[in-house]
Amino acid sequence: MSDIFTPGNGAPSEPVNDFTDELNEAGIPPEMHGWLSANGVGPLVVKMGIRFSELSAERLVATMPVKGNEQVAGILHGGAHLVLAETLGSFGAAVHAGPGRQALGIEIGATHHRAIASGIVTGTATAIHLGGTLVTHEVIMTDEQGRRLSTARITNMIRDAR
Repeated sequence: MSDIFTPGNGAPSEPVNDFTDELNEAGIPPEMHGWLSANGVGPLVVKMGIRFSELSAERLVATMPVKGNEQVAGILHGGAHLVLAETLGSFGAAVHAGPGRQALGIEIGATHHRAIASGIVTGTATAIHLGGTLVTHEVIMTDEQGRRLSTARITNMIRDAR
């Protein structure tokens, strides 16, 4: 992965806000803190309890607890699967875009294969296409036994930051 996160390589030299604790809690590697220091990972990522363990344009992995993200029937909300998928795909697209560019989600879809009522969900995003204007990731969500819960595909548009 190229170093676009170190001051002097396109990353801000001084953070506008200090989201260090939030970034650490979400599992963001320290070398990416400069890039994310102005906004952190976002309030929804924090609320959902999403934690990254791998973060690159090509592959991202994060976990999310079922507890607190259930729907009324006591199982993980289908929208929670999409939040995890969109978080992974959008972060991957943003890493690919680099400094001075931004990723904007333009399409997401998912198929839910199996319900889960407790435990941890792992999302693994794999790049399908890393282009100059479009980036697409497939995201597979699994339970702690490795059983597939949901499959999503997300496409982001890359443009110059405004």
